[in-house]
Amino acid sequence: MPLLPTLTEHVARLRAVHVVFGGREALCHVDLDIAPGAITAIAGPNGAGKSTLIEVLAGTRPPSSGERAVRGTMAFVPQRTTASDRLPVSVRDVVAVGTWGALGPWRRPDAAARAAIDEALRRLAIEGLSQHPFASLSGGQRQRALLAQGLARGADLVLLDEPTTGLDAESGTLIRAAMRSEADRGAAVVCVSHDPAVLAAADRVVRLDAGRIV
Repeated sequence: MPLLPTLTEHVARLRAVHVVFGGREALCHVDLDIAPGAITAIAGPNGAGKSTLIEVLAGTRPPSSGERAVRGTMAFVPQRTTASDRLPVSVRDVVAVGTWGALGPWRRPDAAARAAIDEALRRLAIEGLSQHPFASLSGGQRQRALLAQGLARGADLVLLDEPTTGLDAESGTLIRAAMRSEADRGAAVVCVSHDPAVLAAADRVVRLDAGRIV
């Protein structure tokens, strides 16, 4: 029986999810419910399956077996990425991608989309960088811009993979505040993290070890 019709109290659900790749088990029969209005942190040692779990939730890695169901819209902010110095997009362009779900790609933002972009830039304190090339930003600024893209989407499910790792204190504080404000508006926020400050700010911590919830 499909899971999706039963998602009345949860934004996402995994049942008996098993993932095998590279000749090893990355996740072993994981059951997980993600509720709205809360921050769920995914913790555990390196190689525990944390990033695999959030990729399954995001739909970027299909499970080898088991079921995944997600209700509503989703924003996925992966770990920090490199960008070519020749990439011809501004910070505002990157954030604007978050509004494409409502507008469609390459359409000019309407008043509501422009307001969402402005608010996301403000909340991450990068409004002064909006016209700068994305490739020129520091690691912390890039991560803020990518999270701002997710905020501009106004998603029901916000997925973050190690959003504060290696960042300066200001970026970490702003990202944690944005996570809390997203949960306060009713979104389900799921964050993979080793950061003690992120784990302390979470409403729930799910710990993985060797692909299993412990």
